[in-house]
Amino acid sequence: MDHSDHSDTTTTNNSTMDMGMGGDDTTSGPACKISMLWNWYTTDACFLSRSWQITGKGSFAATCIGIMLMVVLLEALRRMGKEYDAHILRAFNRRISTLAAQKSVSATSTQGAVRKRLVRPWMSSHPAQEGPYDGEGGRQTFIFRASALQQLVRSLIYAVTFGLAYILMLLAMYYNGYIIFCIIIGSFIGKFLCDWMTQRVVIGLDKAGNGVDACGAAAAGIEDPTVCCG
Repeated sequence: MDHSDHSDTTTTNNSTMDMGMGGDDTTSGPACKISMLWNWYTTDACFLSRSWQITGKGSFAATCIGIMLMVVLLEALRRMGKEYDAHILRAFNRRISTLAAQKSVSATSTQGAVRKRLVRPWMSSHPAQEGPYDGEGGRQTFIFRASALQQLVRSLIYAVTFGLAYILMLLAMYYNGYIIFCIIIGSFIGKFLCDWMTQRVVIGLDKAGNGVDACGAAAAGIEDPTVCCG
């Protein structure tokens, strides 16, 4: 009696899931195979919608390849965001260097001191002090703020990256072993192709005669293991 009730309950749950996926169209084909436990479904497995149903080996292979390419694209978008940030910062640094070179004046003295002054009030509230520009008394701090267009591009790249990461998360929640392995393989390929680590290392002394720490800067590209869920 108890085994019969358990079988009836299981059949009812499976039927409810199939009806939920099939909707009102009862002649569209076989029911979707979905499980909330680890599974190895291939044929008739559905992902995200009823229209994404695996009908054979060819469609399943195309699904696996497509998911791997999606993960590679995710890594490429992450790299694009970092490169764009670095690009606009380099442009700002070049502009500051150009203005500093144009607006600075040099004066010789018996001690050989150099006076440099920037005349842009919106860049710094304190002019450079007398002495070597790279010394303690001659440094200035500039605050960079992205323009509206730059911030729009940054936000667009982030939104696409964020949305793609959530789609991959939803695909992983089908607990299909093949799909999860495809996501892992895609992340490996994407990291290998899109995030090749490069680091500028300077060995020697700076202008002030201090030693340069070659390991002081963090290596880019390893601080974000994933962008899923923000």
